[in-house]
Amino acid sequence: MTRHLSASVRPLAVAALMAACATFTGRAQTGVHPITGRQYAPTMSVEGAPWLDRREREREEDPDLGLRLLKVVKGSSVGDVGAGSGYMSLRLARLVGAEGKVYAVDVQPGMLQLLQQNAAKAKLMNVVPVLGAIDDPKLPAATLDLIIMVDVYHEFSQPQRMLQRMREALKPGGRLALFEYRAEDPEVPILPLHKMTKAQVKTEVEAEGFKQTRVFDDLPWQHLIVFTSTAR
Repeated sequence: MTRHLSASVRPLAVAALMAACATFTGRAQTGVHPITGRQYAPTMSVEGAPWLDRREREREEDPDLGLRLLKVVKGSSVGDVGAGSGYMSLRLARLVGAEGKVYAVDVQPGMLQLLQQNAAKAKLMNVVPVLGAIDDPKLPAATLDLIIMVDVYHEFSQPQRMLQRMREALKPGGRLALFEYRAEDPEVPILPLHKMTKAQVKTEVEAEGFKQTRVFDDLPWQHLIVFTSTAR
């Protein structure tokens, strides 16, 4: 899939994201990262949930390709932090199978309600909804093989604390994977605050005890950057 979009597609995508971000959670997020100086983006409220499930997302992000690149193992325990309405959580639940488990984390009860409805409709019993906090995903310690964050890390108002807690939740050798819209590519029609560069991701995540192990450039709009936890 080409990384560049036609002139007719770009304005539509920008307009859709602006509409989705028109309503925020109400928490002020005007801070900047102390290392990179990156400004934190505002968090989309539950009223923006239709943006997460838009039909165009298949073309814009190719989520199934992203999960294939990660080689999610059947029977594994996975965290989906910033799960929203469950767009990725349900895919993960099918991949890990009945013997695996997906901890779907969100800070908004309304999002978790939508997620539970979608999981029930799909008859997936291995999705565990978790009400997280802005500084703690509330994941069980030393339990997870993989944690993913899809288009969400850039919205954290306390990213350092969140990364520290996620590191505690991973098993030794566990992986952390970030999907972030490419800030280096002006053709990606996403608001600048909702995009990150590879350098920003690497600098911020490695500062909290992770080591970058893989960068995938296969997705239409996003970086997929994988880290492992270093020894505590």
